[in-house]
Amino acid sequence: MLSVAGNNDANPATHFGRQMRKERLARGWSVHEFGKRTGISAGHVSRIENGRRPPTETVAAACDQVFPERKGWFSEYYQEMRTWAPPGFRDWPEYEDRAATIREWSPMVVTGMLQTADYARAMLAVHPGVTDEIIAARLGNRMDRQRRVLLRDDPPSAVYVIDHAALHRLVGSAGVMAGQMRHLASIAAMPNVVLQVLPAVACPATQGGFLLADDAAFAETVVGGYVYVAEETVTTLARLFDTLRGECMKISESAALLERMAEQWATGASQVTPAATAATA
Repeated sequence: MLSVAGNNDANPATHFGRQMRKERLARGWSVHEFGKRTGISAGHVSRIENGRRPPTETVAAACDQVFPERKGWFSEYYQEMRTWAPPGFRDWPEYEDRAATIREWSPMVVTGMLQTADYARAMLAVHPGVTDEIIAARLGNRMDRQRRVLLRDDPPSAVYVIDHAALHRLVGSAGVMAGQMRHLASIAAMPNVVLQVLPAVACPATQGGFLLADDAAFAETVVGGYVYVAEETVTTLARLFDTLRGECMKISESAALLERMAEQWATGASQVTPAATAATA
């Protein structure tokens, strides 16, 4: 059994543009006619409809005015866009928030749950078509999730496997990376957390990350993800996670490596690889 978000568009701006075009064409309006009615230039209308530009709050309000039958859908969807999560991930909090145990593997980058605000902001900024406003809203959502899960009164027992490559992949700046390494070290010192680094060896889960929360799992791809609750699937992923841990450095070795990496980034001595991928939600 899997759960999938209602909107299958990986980019919510694309879905907004499609809905705007659908309503415009249903009324027989050209982009120029639509522009006259809304005060939006025809060129900008075309770019939004084709997903090349994200909408703004003003555009959403104008659409609600000329499409009253949608009963404020455009403004409501725009507000939802600002805290957008990958398709499928919106179902995940109901499992994560009540979990007694959490396990997670994230290839290539530091998982969203363990990111500093600076690291998260730099990762969110690489999404195509995002505005400063949307980045700020998604950042707030990510930080709220961290507080809700790791800092709640009864935090779960958590195990995180960190990819060695994530320690060397430049996100933002060397200063951002130094701060991220120190943050990982502080998280690793929490009594309910185990954090281990998977060294640069062949492993069976390079294609995507996944999370386990008691008897549920979330597996991510580049275009979204799925929540799984079928026992067979969750058990398979749990075994895969144990396999990854079997290849990991010891807890003490991982902690020592994070300290060294923090120092290397702070002094500019680390070998860096520019980030080219987006992080999990």
